[in-house]
Amino acid sequence: MCTMLIECLVVLALGIVACLVLLKRKTVVLKTEDGWWGIGDVPQGNEDENISSFTVETSQQEIEDLHRRIDQTRPVPSLEDSQFNYGVNSKVLQKVVTYWRNVFDWKKQVDKLNKYPHFKTKIEGISVHYVHVKPKRKTNCVPIIMVHGWPGSFYEFYGIMPLLTEPANPDDLAFEVICPSIPGYGFSEAPHKKGFDSVCAARIFHKLMKRLGFSQFYAHGGDWGWLITTNMAQLDPKAVKGLHLNFAPPAKPGLPMILSLMLGWRFPKLFGFTQHDVKRLYPCMEKMVVEPVKEMGYMHIQATKPDTAGRALNDSPVGLAAYILEKFSTWTDPEFRDLDDGGLERKFSLDDLLTNIMIYWTTESIISSMRFYKENFAKGLNQPHSSMPVSVPTALASFPNELMHTPKLWAKQKYHKLIAFTPMASGGHFAALEEPELMSQDIQHFVKILEKK
Repeated sequence: MCTMLIECLVVLALGIVACLVLLKRKTVVLKTEDGWWGIGDVPQGNEDENISSFTVETSQQEIEDLHRRIDQTRPVPSLEDSQFNYGVNSKVLQKVVTYWRNVFDWKKQVDKLNKYPHFKTKIEGISVHYVHVKPKRKTNCVPIIMVHGWPGSFYEFYGIMPLLTEPANPDDLAFEVICPSIPGYGFSEAPHKKGFDSVCAARIFHKLMKRLGFSQFYAHGGDWGWLITTNMAQLDPKAVKGLHLNFAPPAKPGLPMILSLMLGWRFPKLFGFTQHDVKRLYPCMEKMVVEPVKEMGYMHIQATKPDTAGRALNDSPVGLAAYILEKFSTWTDPEFRDLDDGGLERKFSLDDLLTNIMIYWTTESIISSMRFYKENFAKGLNQPHSSMPVSVPTALASFPNELMHTPKLWAKQKYHKLIAFTPMASGGHFAALEEPELMSQDIQHFVKILEKK
């Protein structure tokens, strides 16, 4: 009896010590300093914080210039039986270009873009564009910032915006949605100096949310939006109430990841691996080395010499379309490479695909968008944020055809408060555009959990 009492006291003491250690553990915060990305030196005085409304516009001259360049394209036949394995197929591209030239109504799409309110404001010397949609109801509302990636744009969220701002279920939350364009993308001004990376974008978006009057908000991101919103959570975890992601590449390999890779094939349940995890991860060499190499050529170009290839894309609308459409094929489902039509219209309409391309074309932002890779990789892979855990409550919507698969165990190595991990029924890299219903439902579920707490 005495021995049992002593053991209980020891366990109790150890428990108290463990609790004290956990309570004393401080949340690590990412450090950053203000930047200046405008032309020339930093001006004297305070920065102009005015917010002005913005309207997307076009002109007959702009459309005629596009048509002239399309008419002068020089088609190149694809190899026989190559489908999309060599890139975008020439026959499919010609079909898209013919539709673009003769049917696509850019003026109509501009009206669609202007369906929601657009604004611009100067932050750190550059003009930042964003769409701001407020719900009609005044109660049970929460703000959320949604950040796109490459080669996407704010337009990716046009299908999900009404589902979030005006939910059909009265018990659902209504979201006040802020969708900025990353500086250098679309209607946001490109930085005029070197060094603008994801942390800089995160800092600017924090300033944007503060300028809009939000001291706390939720954040969602995919592709580069994943890293930018993750950095936002690292910079100011008190401001970001919850982080929702649909893309979260594995962090630096730690012991759990290495052991799971070595033994997960034989003992999947030991590491919480599902059948889908095993399918996506093994054989390791094929799934984690060979397959990524097939799709990462663009990244090497953009992370080293973006201006060289970018100049050609900025001059040729057909070249730009080929470069972007190929990603919307393969990144939506890798098996689309083996389809004659690349599966382009299985998930997206040509109008939506061409509207996204036109945002790059009319703003001449393809080069500056590609530079974002250079700025992020130029500083190496050992940046402070890469090894820093995220303490903000996080949810990961795991879409089955995402470019890089991240099992729950791996996600938890980076996101220490991973309170929701949802294997989604369908979808790929451009999930918000492809599966807006599924994405909105997952965001609702996640935020409701936190709001109830």
